[in-house]
Amino acid sequence: MAHTIQPSADKHSDRVMHHRRHNNGIVSGPVMFFIVVVAILFVMSVFFRVSDIQVVGNSHYTDDEIIMAIDIEEGDNLFFFDRFSAISRVFAKLPYINEVSVERSLPNKVVIEVVESEALAYLVLGDEFWTMDQNCKILGKAVKGELANLIPIEGIDPGTLLIGELLTTSNGDIAPVEFLAEFLYQIQERGIYTGVTRIDFSNVNNVEFQYGGRFTVKFGNSENVEHKFGMFVSALTMLSSGDVGLLDISDGHTAHFMSE
Repeated sequence: MAHTIQPSADKHSDRVMHHRRHNNGIVSGPVMFFIVVVAILFVMSVFFRVSDIQVVGNSHYTDDEIIMAIDIEEGDNLFFFDRFSAISRVFAKLPYINEVSVERSLPNKVVIEVVESEALAYLVLGDEFWTMDQNCKILGKAVKGELANLIPIEGIDPGTLLIGELLTTSNGDIAPVEFLAEFLYQIQERGIYTGVTRIDFSNVNNVEFQYGGRFTVKFGNSENVEHKFGMFVSALTMLSSGDVGLLDISDGHTAHFMSE
């Protein structure tokens, strides 16, 4: 006799419950991920807000000036702060800033470290004086009392002077600017900038400068700049304190001194 076997009600119920549990797993995964993300964002927004801002390396600008240029303040979210945009804002607003870094220190501190440009010389343009650093970056119009320890540079015909940008010439020739930058670098590196009282770039092939109130130095063109300065420093050690006159190092081989 044939028998028909029907699945038991319990087994049917097991399959239904298993199907429901499986469906619940599919739904709860994305929901759980969403909950975790929301929780993380909440923690970041509550616990990682800036409460301590430190500025290091500044002397020309105050802490507040640099913080305002960075555009950060207490209460800002540390993780959503755009450091790269902040650095770009600093260079645009504060021309004396040469280098800047912005570091986040968890949980709530920001350290701003700057390296400032130092005015070394100034362009003489009629009755206007424009300061610049050793790289020929224009820092601005000189203020009263600022020129005493800076070197006047004459004979440069500049293009448009933009504060915070490198010097340009009216005809777009970068060679004189590169020559002047190397010239200023050597003066700075050799520690003789305090003795240089005037630089004449009227003729880039026959540059001259005044030194110590005693010498007119014929430097010549842009060839062998480093070597010529080495010759100049060496010649100074061989001249006596009473010597006054013309020191010619323009050929780059021999220093010729002609006393007055």
